[in-house]
Amino acid sequence: MTTYVWGYLEEYHEEREDILDAVQTVFGSGRLVLGPSVEGFEREYAAYHGLPHCVGVDNGTNAVKLGLEALGVGRGDEVITVSNTAAPTVVAIDEAGATPVFVDVDPVTYLMDTAQVEAAVTPRTRAVVPVHLYGQCVDMAPLRRLAEAHGLALLEDCAQAHGARHHGRLAGTMGDAAAFSFYPTKVLGAYGDGGAVVTARDDVDRNLRRLRYYGMEETYYVVATPGHNCRLDAVQAEILRRKLRRLDGYIAARREVARRYAEGLGDLTGESGLVLPAIASGNDHVYYVYVVRHPRRDAIIEALKGYDISLNISYPWPVHTMTGFAHLGYATGSLPVTESLAKEIFSLPMYASLTPDLQDKVISALRQVLERL
Repeated sequence: MTTYVWGYLEEYHEEREDILDAVQTVFGSGRLVLGPSVEGFEREYAAYHGLPHCVGVDNGTNAVKLGLEALGVGRGDEVITVSNTAAPTVVAIDEAGATPVFVDVDPVTYLMDTAQVEAAVTPRTRAVVPVHLYGQCVDMAPLRRLAEAHGLALLEDCAQAHGARHHGRLAGTMGDAAAFSFYPTKVLGAYGDGGAVVTARDDVDRNLRRLRYYGMEETYYVVATPGHNCRLDAVQAEILRRKLRRLDGYIAARREVARRYAEGLGDLTGESGLVLPAIASGNDHVYYVYVVRHPRRDAIIEALKGYDISLNISYPWPVHTMTGFAHLGYATGSLPVTESLAKEIFSLPMYASLTPDLQDKVISALRQVLERL
């Protein structure tokens, strides 16, 4: 049997009764769009973060897009972010009508190099989108100071960091608003697409609710300002309500998987060339993915296929090198750390239900492959 990076099928078998009950709850209620399941999830997810507002949307990409629009970002503006991220972060900025501006990442943590952000600010800069990548947070203090000094909005991309903390504060609670994805592979994943934006600001909450529902406010069928159709599906919301109660358990299990990897592979760092994840100062990592690094990454991945182990690369192509963003004008070599990482990083299997036996299989196979390189 092939061992994969993601484990949502295993999770489904463990939680099947609860998931199917959630579906029946919504179908039996007759409220298939918004309604009590969405309202309940929004209330509970906001409470988890200690915030007054959560607005459910249809996916994580639109969470970033609507979050930016709700903060006043639009055509002609610039938004600073990173290229070492999933493309949806940048697609959302583009969809909001703004121009993405990239800074490089730290070579140890792979997170936004906050020291580079101020030099990227121009008179057109309207917002910064730090990406809490792989399960841990960007250092937010310097970004908050910068945002206050230049009057910038700060939207956290938390698609990979549900439950992560930075100096004790939850991801999503350190900016003006925060965007989440509930894609099935996430630490808190739905059984289809889903997303949300959390915020402490009443004005941003009002804007978001209008934007996700065609631009309508309290009087339905009257558009105040043009918006979108980006509602969180009620079935997904009810499933997420059930899974939210288990979120801290998922995180604890992922941390145990990470501990076992460090224990089983830690002695290989150094001469073998393998680099294990580094935790940035003040961070509590939730290990959405377990990203390692090696200069012969592609040979390792190919060799592990012989052991029925299929691995993932997060991400093999920096966004600024993609043809869809060639118009931004970033030449090869413009973001050297990001480009170097793309050639060497890969993800080992990481999910809450990964058994010790399967993990031992991965560790043993990787050790054997590294010994032969």
